[in-house]
Amino acid sequence: MAIKKLRGTTPGRRFMTGLQYRGVLTRQYPEKSLIEILPKKSGRDTAGHVAMRHQGGRNKRFLRTIDWKRDKFDIEGRVFSIEYDPNRTANIALIHYTDGDKRYIIAPKGLKIGDIIISSDKAEIKTGNSLKLKDIPLGILVHNVELEPKKGAKMLRSAGSSASILSKEGDHVVIKLPSGEVRKVLSEARATIGVVSNEDWRNVVLGKAGRKRHMGIRPTVRGVAQDPRSHPHGGGEGRSGIGLLKGPRTKWGRPAFKKTRNKRKWSEKLIISHRR
Repeated sequence: MAIKKLRGTTPGRRFMTGLQYRGVLTRQYPEKSLIEILPKKSGRDTAGHVAMRHQGGRNKRFLRTIDWKRDKFDIEGRVFSIEYDPNRTANIALIHYTDGDKRYIIAPKGLKIGDIIISSDKAEIKTGNSLKLKDIPLGILVHNVELEPKKGAKMLRSAGSSASILSKEGDHVVIKLPSGEVRKVLSEARATIGVVSNEDWRNVVLGKAGRKRHMGIRPTVRGVAQDPRSHPHGGGEGRSGIGLLKGPRTKWGRPAFKKTRNKRKWSEKLIISHRR
């Protein structure tokens, strides 16, 4: 998907860019049977207090129900449309199956209207088809990877993401993630062939603060610009640093940029090489 540059008719639009959806998306409104109301949380808990900062004020949205499990086995489906989903970075595809069922899936790059896809253990190695990892040849790019069989895709669901299959070792398949991490995944878990669509999403320049607010993201104030009661970095005269602190701190006084991953996590033994 190409990036389009907007005319600088206002200061906010001077450097603003967007995605060129014309010729890519084929439908403006979602399938009514596959949507539900997505209530606003605005970062509040059940008491109405702010539980998550920097959230609130986004546009109204419908939640599109995505088929993460791809459990319609050995039934062919035809791509009816490629659509925009405001709840994720990737585009989605509406699939009409031969038995009359309709489902949304994450649209892989190169999927077109009229293409036939299938979820089967004997499926062809083709973009959009879903197979078990043990049945996919080495070197093939995959997305929508399950961590546990029959639990649905958990990894590689965002725009432009994919993993390559490096090797097969017993009950596990070794894959390399976009972060550089090399890990084992159960060979019975399913994955979809191809790369997730809309890879140019990361290159978009929002251009103005209001566009961020429409996405439900409220402003973030730097710690050094606050008063000492509100942030450990606050206080001082003029442009001051973080003071006598031993390294940067979070709003609650804990060390910032500190790795928080639990070394005793159950999946630690499946990671061969950590991310960069």
